[in-house]
Amino acid sequence: MNLTPAQEESFARDGYLVVEGVLDQETVIQPVRDEYAALLDALYDAWHREGLVKIAPETLDFDGKLREAYRAGCDWFQPMDISLPGDRIMADTPMHFGPAVFNLLTCPRLLDLVEAFIGPEITSNPIQHVRIKPPAPELKANEVRPHVGPTRWHQDRGVAHPEADTTKIVTVWCAISDATTQNGCLQVIPGAHKGELLPHCPQTQLSIVESALDSSRARPVPVKSGGVLFLDPGLPHSSLDNRSQGFRWSFDIRYSRTGDPTGRAHFPSFVARSRENPDSVLKSWEVWRKMWEDARARLAEQPHIPIHRWRADAPHCA
Repeated sequence: MNLTPAQEESFARDGYLVVEGVLDQETVIQPVRDEYAALLDALYDAWHREGLVKIAPETLDFDGKLREAYRAGCDWFQPMDISLPGDRIMADTPMHFGPAVFNLLTCPRLLDLVEAFIGPEITSNPIQHVRIKPPAPELKANEVRPHVGPTRWHQDRGVAHPEADTTKIVTVWCAISDATTQNGCLQVIPGAHKGELLPHCPQTQLSIVESALDSSRARPVPVKSGGVLFLDPGLPHSSLDNRSQGFRWSFDIRYSRTGDPTGRAHFPSFVARSRENPDSVLKSWEVWRKMWEDARARLAEQPHIPIHRWRADAPHCA
């Protein structure tokens, strides 16, 4: 699967590109759904045994279990996330690294397209998350997590450490469910990737200072299930509110040129494709999981490492 010259020109001009039908429903999307359904079943069953959720698991589907667990204050986000958190890491901090997600990250059709943006030496960057977002009316008043509630305006360069400012990188936003203007798809400011890195503030979320951004030119970007949205790391983007009755599900993943800093060196990366050194490519999801388990054990014993560069007491945050 390759980009057309028109698609390459569109990405260079606008800083984003939607390509539909990249991730096969039968071999990529459904295995991810099944893997997460089994994970949620185990979480929900344990919460039900402990009396933390009241509705019997056999009466609920996947969305129903998510909804009931969220209402009860049981956190399913971190146990389902494909990263360690940005705050304090403990030896037992939950996370998820399974074969179906690894299959998505290493999907040949996806890597073919990534190669068009950063070349054939491709590293799976550790700045990555699952996003399973409830309907906005069901969000708790104190919900500020961008992976659960709306994501505020930011640039992906801004959530990495400065050593990655010149790294060749592309963000790949993968739609598991359809992403629409109704259920909270992303919105972008076309062409705004050509400017400087804008000042961000770590307030309720890390986000661009309002005075530095003209959001009047924002354009929503719907993506169908199995489609992907490619983003330049300098493009300001955010998400709309989920005004539907269901959950909106996506993965936010990145790839960088092998050898370049990832912007989060304390988290593990791996070589996903290499023409120069094919033997360096990681082919085992078990090894991938072990890399993250080892990182968790190491980081739990160390002082906390912030995941971005910004400080709340910076003058532009006043």
